[in-house]
Amino acid sequence: GFITCWCKSSPLPSPRKGTPDKVKLPLPQSLAGKAFVAFVLGAASVLGFAPFYFFPLPIVTLALLLCLWNQLERRLAAFLVGFAFGLGLFGFGTSWVYVSLHDFGAMPVLLAGIATLLFCAILALYPALAGLFLAPIKTSPLPKQLLVFPALWVLLEWIRSWLFTGFPWLAVGYSQVPLSPLAGYAPLLGVFGVSFFCALSAGLLSLMIGMHALRKRCLILLIALWLAGFGLKQIEWTQPSGSALEVSLLQGNIPQEIKWREDQLVNTLETYRRLVDESTGQLIILPETAFPLFYHHVPKIYLEKFTAHAKKTGGDILIGLPERTDNNHYYNSVLSFGSSPTQIYRKLHLVPFGEFIPLRPVFGWLLDVLQIPLLDFSRGSPEQQPLKVAGQQVAVNICYEDAFGEEVISQLPQATLLANFSNDAWFGKSMAPMQHLQISQMRALETGRYMLRATNTGVTAVINPRGEVLSLLPLFTTATLEHEVRGYAGATPYVLWGNYAVLLLCTLVITANFMRSRRLLSQAR
Repeated sequence: GFITCWCKSSPLPSPRKGTPDKVKLPLPQSLAGKAFVAFVLGAASVLGFAPFYFFPLPIVTLALLLCLWNQLERRLAAFLVGFAFGLGLFGFGTSWVYVSLHDFGAMPVLLAGIATLLFCAILALYPALAGLFLAPIKTSPLPKQLLVFPALWVLLEWIRSWLFTGFPWLAVGYSQVPLSPLAGYAPLLGVFGVSFFCALSAGLLSLMIGMHALRKRCLILLIALWLAGFGLKQIEWTQPSGSALEVSLLQGNIPQEIKWREDQLVNTLETYRRLVDESTGQLIILPETAFPLFYHHVPKIYLEKFTAHAKKTGGDILIGLPERTDNNHYYNSVLSFGSSPTQIYRKLHLVPFGEFIPLRPVFGWLLDVLQIPLLDFSRGSPEQQPLKVAGQQVAVNICYEDAFGEEVISQLPQATLLANFSNDAWFGKSMAPMQHLQISQMRALETGRYMLRATNTGVTAVINPRGEVLSLLPLFTTATLEHEVRGYAGATPYVLWGNYAVLLLCTLVITANFMRSRRLLSQAR
């Protein structure tokens, strides 16, 4: 509200005598030069995310991107500069897609490279569209950079999170967890709310860079914005519920290249049997597809031993297992064994080209060309409830389901704990496992719940309700992580209203600016 009033009522202050109102940055004059700078800025933004955590950097790069856009008048030029920024961001930030396709998917080098480049180019269209829509707006730099840009950036991030099943990876809000004061906005407005305040900070910074006359005001507003975020971080949105619980998170470290080989089956089962026998937790969690077997193929005596062990501690074991039903439906599932009756969670948000082929009549030929023996998994029900195990209600999410905050909160506020079951071995020794960990940190912060991550090769970790990693296992080690946690009750504002609040904010900003522009145009005529 303060920003809106400032934009509407305050004329730009006159510059002091001898001081130019606008500052010219030493940026290239040619479009090719600007595109190259934008590409470097996008690539540098990756350092703001895990595993580097230089959280101010994406805000600086966004501010400089705005400065580049401010020097352009043609829509196509702004589109190309935004595309170059996106190509740098996703080309470096999601380069691990190549590892999945080539190293573990057996796709030929050239084909894997082309597929990865095409994937990154599609994602780069979103920053490109931000430039395309922002360029023609002829208005004061205050509403354009402090209102329209943040709203436009967030709306495009949100669209990217669901269009074609969605890929919200590297939304700028994730870079702020857990260190930045802006992370304080997460329990209020979720990751897209944090993205909004990142973009708003970038807008303020770009005005400070580009206009002498506005520096003091922008600095005051920037400090106020970050102080408010710091204040929000001090609020305890949820409360501990019930007694403490000892959990054991198992990391089997089964290499992806041998995981599905028949001659390695006994070794896999023996590894997890040993880890379970050594575990002391009331709640024991094994990762996604821990056994390379369908549930009904797992030896009964094996599961009976697990059940007996869990009953001995008065708790339960959760195991990630593929499941085939009588009507030949396949599910990526989590099943419970132990003191409570057996319960099942079936994965809802499937990975396209990984767990199912979208438009199979169109793309099915790829399986024959690449010789990939992929059967379509079925989606679990959207109405699934938390699993009642070890005296807790656990909201389960499998693999990258935890990247979709609004789907995670569908099991809240009933759930007292969050648990993510993943197999990030597909990403090899890349940035992806740590980026995935940071996404889980955001979910913990948004919901005010502990997040328990059990993964095949890492990162297996315990995250507290403030989004802080309390304990984790080194990557590519066979080990058990044991830690004491608490169930939490209550609801953060984000749990209550999801993404609706930030989307409403962005829509109102865009609509108000459109109406204002039309009114000014009408007056000019």
